Amino acid sequence: MLSLDNGGRVRARLAVVVSSLIAALLPLSPVAAGTAEQGGGGPAASVTWTPCADDPTADCGTLAVPIDWARPRGATIDLALVRRKATDPSARVGSLVINPGGPGGSGVDAVLEQRLAFSAEITRRFDLVGFDPRGVARSHPVVCSAALAYQAPDPLALRSQADFTALVAYNQRLREDCRARTGPLFDHVDTLSVVRDLDAIRAALGDEKLTYYGVSYGTLIGQLYAERFPGRVRALALDSNMDHSLGTQAFLDTETATVQDSFDEFVSWCDRTETCALHGKDVRALWAGLIDRADRGELPFPGDPSVSLNRTSLLSLVFGAFYGPAWSQLADVLVALDTGVEPPAPSAEPRRQEDEVVENPAQVFCEDYFLPVRDFREYAAHVNRAARIAPDMRISPLAIAMVAACLGQPTPIPDPQHQLRVAPNAQVLLGNAVHDPATPYVWAASTARQIGRAGVLLTYEGWGHRMYGRGDCTTGAFDRYLVSRALPARGTRCPAVPPAEATLRRAPWPVPSGPVPGLPGWRFRS
Repeated sequence: MLSLDNGGRVRARLAVVVSSLIAALLPLSPVAAGTAEQGGGGPAASVTWTPCADDPTADCGTLAVPIDWARPRGATIDLALVRRKATDPSARVGSLVINPGGPGGSGVDAVLEQRLAFSAEITRRFDLVGFDPRGVARSHPVVCSAALAYQAPDPLALRSQADFTALVAYNQRLREDCRARTGPLFDHVDTLSVVRDLDAIRAALGDEKLTYYGVSYGTLIGQLYAERFPGRVRALALDSNMDHSLGTQAFLDTETATVQDSFDEFVSWCDRTETCALHGKDVRALWAGLIDRADRGELPFPGDPSVSLNRTSLLSLVFGAFYGPAWSQLADVLVALDTGVEPPAPSAEPRRQEDEVVENPAQVFCEDYFLPVRDFREYAAHVNRAARIAPDMRISPLAIAMVAACLGQPTPIPDPQHQLRVAPNAQVLLGNAVHDPATPYVWAASTARQIGRAGVLLTYEGWGHRMYGRGDCTTGAFDRYLVSRALPARGTRCPAVPPAEATLRRAPWPVPSGPVPGLPGWRFRS
């Protein structure tokens, strides 16, 4: 999930993705995957748990895994793990391994800070285990020069073939810098490698089969685990799903359509809600005026009139508010932008020094998705088509940023897109909101079709990113599956829960991609 990160870490997160050159690791068919499960050999490694320095009520540990799983006896890195034991040992089912998404989300932070807010039934019955995937946070992060990273071209400012060529050249420079600073792991942070790590974690925990909850990009980990290790699945609960079968146009078009849908839902909410700061106003006209002012460089950032928002910054700011969704706060922000009256704003991150480095965990994306664009003409066609799909939002700022940042990546990539092939003995629960701004409902429906008899899709009729915790229907269905492996009936739909009260605790101005042009000090957090 995306939110503001106002912490003081020297290593900031970066949502600029670059690619790597590595031999392809093609997914196994269900039959081959079953054979692979019998391999490995030797006793599983174990984790030595000690009280965490940041919170002694939790246990911390590490697990060594190969940098390159094709060379299992080669160099290793240590994965960081954390565990909160089940509160009722007599009712304990086992370990529940979690991943909060991203790519680049810290599972250690998610468990330490209890960000995912599982029900009392889950915390009573499971040891919650979080891990930082390879290349992320405490698990040998991918790092790059901050000075270079923050020179990233604006993906919506390309106007010619020369601009397109310059962006490809910039991506190459950044990729070389990140590889030099990170070392050999740079070329091995793909999700297939994370899946192998996850199976090593399962074995080290002493669990015969895996119980896992993944949200957003964490669903891709679960999907590929089900494909590769179907016989080792106890329960895979996948919330807000990726679709790993999409090419460039399908990826951009579906992302663009879903962010326009979220804007439409926001407008409808303001029309029917008297407490909306824009109630009774023409929201679409006001929004179009803000985009025009941003394009002219005449839209100052509230709280810092010296900074003007451009189109990418403005779209990113609004897009981030759809995650909650934080509709009430978004309306306040749009009024502030329109009138110049400053609302309360979150504190900014400390200014970076020239010698700092930034983390680039989203390198994972370019090792998982090959989304080529031949030249500026094709790039412009994608952008123009998006504007027709989304007359208000124009494009998904997150999707175009990812496509732009991966331009020029070497091929083959380690984890190319494909149709999932999952054996029916791997029973999977997929869930998605109909009005999710980042992982469209059509992605979950497509993934469910690919999984076939092995999966059941639970539909949430409401809004936002991540459906667990949105009412008794969604939470109860996930809990029953995780505890007793009872899948809901096919076609089950959960009613929408009004989001207004729940979002008041969230940071009001999340932005989804960083560095965001025109917003110094703001960054991506997953």
